[in-house]
Amino acid sequence: MNAKGEICIGMAGAGRATELHMNALQRYIGIPVCYKHIVARREEQVLAAKERYGFEKASLVFEDLLSDPEIDVIDICTPPYMHEEMIIRAVQAGKHVICEKPLCGYFGTELDEKPIGRKVSKIYMYEELLKSVERIQKEVHKSGKKFMYAENFVYAPAVTKAAEIIQKKKSRILFAKGEESLKGSSSPVAGEWDKTGGGTFIRTGTHPLSAILWLKQIEAKALGKEICVSKVLADMSQITPGLSEYEHRHIAARPNDVEDFGSVLITFSDGSKASIIATDTLLGGSKNYIELYCNDAVIDCTLTMSDLMKTYFLDEERLDDVYISEMLPSKIGWNRPFLEDEIIRGYTDEMRDFIESIYFDREPKSGIDLACDTIRLIYAAYKSAEIGVAVELD
Repeated sequence: MNAKGEICIGMAGAGRATELHMNALQRYIGIPVCYKHIVARREEQVLAAKERYGFEKASLVFEDLLSDPEIDVIDICTPPYMHEEMIIRAVQAGKHVICEKPLCGYFGTELDEKPIGRKVSKIYMYEELLKSVERIQKEVHKSGKKFMYAENFVYAPAVTKAAEIIQKKKSRILFAKGEESLKGSSSPVAGEWDKTGGGTFIRTGTHPLSAILWLKQIEAKALGKEICVSKVLADMSQITPGLSEYEHRHIAARPNDVEDFGSVLITFSDGSKASIIATDTLLGGSKNYIELYCNDAVIDCTLTMSDLMKTYFLDEERLDDVYISEMLPSKIGWNRPFLEDEIIRGYTDEMRDFIESIYFDREPKSGIDLACDTIRLIYAAYKSAEIGVAVELD
């Protein structure tokens, strides 16, 4: 903390994830926070972010965050291929870490034939991923610093209420279904495995996957038993390359060596099942939900699109600065605006939990175990899709 008793934040990255984290932080000021230093790779981007969010300093070098003795926590909102090194360096420097999804991944080496998403076996990627996870876990535990996994689905009000119901009723989740789909990514590198570590499933399917894994642990704790994933069966495919340029005109997905469709079927050790879908083929905004079929209840959690408000426009005049919803190409016609998006999708409670975990020295709701479980399962799914059969897990 600084001399004022504020928790000092160092931010790595200045893109969309940083925007979501900062918007959430600035909605909640229950604990004094200092926005100390932000770093990014492009000068114009980092200077704009410094002014927008009110950081004291801005630079292009990650080392600047590590060497600042006032910085308590580093928020890693960089592309996934940078996560492992940044996490390890941050905790070794005595900093707490907030890290965007995914925890890590396989991004290739100089010896790999390109493009790695087509040329490198997912079996090999899975084994290398397990080594990365082990390295990160080891350094986090050795450091004694807090690791906070920025999985907003876990903090979404609907999912939080579902957890409360399961805990109080001791409900058995027999089947869970989750999805996050949209029309593709705004990132220019989203179609490249060596930058993203995978396609639509690691980018978007990770959200409902983590939420379902977390809810199953809530169930396990309520029942006083252990529940883990026993096997995973997956299909990872490319659909959009089969479109003509004209047919492709409304879809942003341009996958090179990654999937634009992912479907994963999970079997848990208690015999229950879960199905997770992620696609880059959905027009009209983004679709985010979790559905739980329990022995004594049905629980549907809708994050987007909500029915809190509907709008109809014949034109977009004077609507340039009016946010309607994510990934919406046009505001004309009927739409369902995202209201209090940072709250409904969990970002506000996520950042509140992280800051309070540091301030009160307690563990976050979403931590290193969930981060590791999620990424291991994602790469087991990639392996399953390659070999065409279910992958058994320890």
